[in-house]
Amino acid sequence: MDKETIEQGKSIAITSYILIVGVLIAMSMKSEDKNQFAAFHIRQGLGLTLTFIILGVSISSFESIYVAAPMWIFISVLTIYGIFTAAKGETTPLPLLGKLFQKVFKSI
Repeated sequence: MDKETIEQGKSIAITSYILIVGVLIAMSMKSEDKNQFAAFHIRQGLGLTLTFIILGVSISSFESIYVAAPMWIFISVLTIYGIFTAAKGETTPLPLLGKLFQKVFKSI
């Protein structure tokens, strides 16, 4: 990818990591401009949001900080990692799940 493509897609890429709402905003922003850098990070953000929802729903019945805290730490670390890679202009997949997100959401 060239620098111009990365610079044009940075704001969309960073926005995509704001859980739930950010992905929707980023997808609507990307619909006007087909930016590959933004698309990469939208796929990562969408996967992270769905992971957050699935984990949240599955552990909500436990009502214990000892169960919820590791999930929040996991999601927070991946979100921060994604934001920093987008801000640096890199297309590095998220650890553990990033490659899976790219395969599953390849049509985005």
